[in-house]
This record gives sequence, structure tokens and C-alpha cells, in this order.
Amino acid sequence: MAIVEIRPETVLDDYAYAMRLAGYRAFISPEVDTALKVNVSWHHWYPACSSAPWQIEGVLKTLAEDGFSKEDLYAAHNRTVVVSAKKGERANKHFNVIEKYGIENVHLYEDEDWITYTPKSEMLVLDRIFPEGIRIPGRLVGSNIIHLPTIKTHVFTTITGAMKNAFGGLLFERRHYCHSVIHETLVDLLAIQKEIHPGIFAVVDGAFSGSGPGPRCMKVAERDVVVAGADQVAVDSVCARLMGFDPMEIPFIRIAYERGLGQADFASMDVVGEDLEESAWTVERPSQTLASRGQKLIYWGPLKPLEKLLLQTTIAPWSYVASRLYHDVYWFNVHGRRRVRAALQTKWGRLFSSY
Repeated sequence: MAIVEIRPETVLDDYAYAMRLAGYRAFISPEVDTALKVNVSWHHWYPACSSAPWQIEGVLKTLAEDGFSKEDLYAAHNRTVVVSAKKGERANKHFNVIEKYGIENVHLYEDEDWITYTPKSEMLVLDRIFPEGIRIPGRLVGSNIIHLPTIKTHVFTTITGAMKNAFGGLLFERRHYCHSVIHETLVDLLAIQKEIHPGIFAVVDGAFSGSGPGPRCMKVAERDVVVAGADQVAVDSVCARLMGFDPMEIPFIRIAYERGLGQADFASMDVVGEDLEESAWTVERPSQTLASRGQKLIYWGPLKPLEKLLLQTTIAPWSYVASRLYHDVYWFNVHGRRRVRAALQTKWGRLFSSY
């Protein structure tokens, strides 16, 4: 596990240092394909929301320097019913970097065959949610994976990081069926990842961090840090601690640790680079938006008996329309654009503009 301070002037070298300090070559072999799981949480650019262009470039440049062939690398994107990955990869300038390095750009939902996978590990919830079978992208089976999340909060999971990044990549469009048991779902997905990927690594960008009602309607701040590591539970534990949370109070981290899927005990964790405690800050806890309050009423509140009717039948599109109206029409125009303009005046905003 490595925590490294980053600066716009040296960010690509900073990323290389973080990856090598965390010993990524011990986990990611150049002898098999490697997927870079890009995070697109919104089809607008909003600080800390989606993978940063320097994050993708820092990883790709390091892999190229260390002998990885571009033919064996590919960017992997997921699709949701409320966020367009194809618009997002351009608004967030991911496509610019992917094209520059000449790697394959894969939209998993559209470009790849999905297979029914039977996990060897005991599942907590996924086999019950999808009794017809758990479907995953066949392309990911046998590939290394490098997750590229950002340091931010989430209205359902407190934080979203390395483990949550697999939620988009491994599960198909109906993954919203899992929201009411999201913590257990993330643990199941980590167990599946350990079965299908020869190597797993995460490089988490914290140039900006997001707090409050993430992953979209967040307050943002410059944090100048990157976290890198192979143990996904440890990576998320460190990111949680950096934001001022106790990892053991976040269910998906605690459950994964208790099931032996990774380390969350800092006394047993080897963290190198910057001092974790000195680097930590305190963020605003994940407050709720109008949209997330409505969702929670359905997932965990008095509307729970109507969950399948409202979200898993032919009338479900009402919720997609409501989300788009709230986030894209109302929130981004009333609040988001002003925050984006302010962020573009910062040192990281200027770097973003240079892409």
C-alpha cells in the first residue's frame, strides 16, 4: 500500500512512483491482458466524480515504461441506465488519453459477450438476486484488472473506491437490483474478482476529493494525493481513513475483512510513502439529495414492499427519468456549473483543461 503526494507539474512521475512503491509488478503480469477499469460516475466533468485524465495517463505511461505492450492493454467501461459512458469518456477527457496511447477502448455492455458465471466462493446475495445466473463480461475473465476510482463519498456506501469500482464493470445493466444489499454485493464481487483475475490492483486519484452527497452532487477540495495497492480492502480502508472515517464502521469493508478477502486492520497493514495520520483530513459525511432520499425510501424505508414493482418491472423507467431530471437538469445547472467553474481555476482544473 502506498500513499504519495502529487503535483500537476510532476503527476505522471508521481503516479509511476506510487505504483512502483506499492510493488504493482508483483501483482500485474505483462504476460496476460490487463484491463484498466475506468470510472465514469457522470457524463459531465465534475471534480473527483470520475477517473481523471492524468490518472489514466499516469498508469498507462508507467505500464509502457515497464515493458507492457499496448496490444495487451485495454480500457474497460461500464454502462448504467442514468449515465452515458460514451459521453462521459469524452467530457472527462478519457478518450483523448486512451487514443494517445493507442490501447483498445472497450464498452463492456456493447462490445463484449456476457457469460453466466458460477462462483466457487459462497455468495452472500448475488445468487439470490440473480437466480437465473450471475452474468459477467467474458472479456474480463483471465485479464488482470487495474481499478481507477477517485476518493469520494457515496450516499449508499459512505465511500466509493476500489471495491465499488467493480460494481460497474462486473455486473450488467440491472445491477440496480442490488442497491438494497449493496454492501454484501460488493463483498461478493470482490470474491468473484479473486477467482477470475490473475492480478488485481487499484490506483486511486485524490487530486480532488469529494464529500457530502456523492458520487455526483459533492463538495470538492484539492487533496494532492494518490493511493495505490493490490489489496482492495486495504486500499478502501486507507481512503476511508484519509477522509476521516473508521473503515470498520463501513459495512462492505468490515464484511470483506471478516471474510478474509483483505486487510482492514491498520496495525497489520504495510503502508508506505506519506504518513497516513498526518495526511488525513475530515470530510462532510454523505448527506442526502432529494433523489437519494427517494431511493432510500424504496430500498430501506416504507416503500420497500413496492421495490420490485417500482424498480424491476416495465414501469421502472420512471426512476431513470427522475434521476436524469434531478441530476442533469436541476442540480448540475443550478449548483454544479458554478462549482465546475471554480474548480477549473485551481491548479488541477488548469491541468484538466490542458488535456
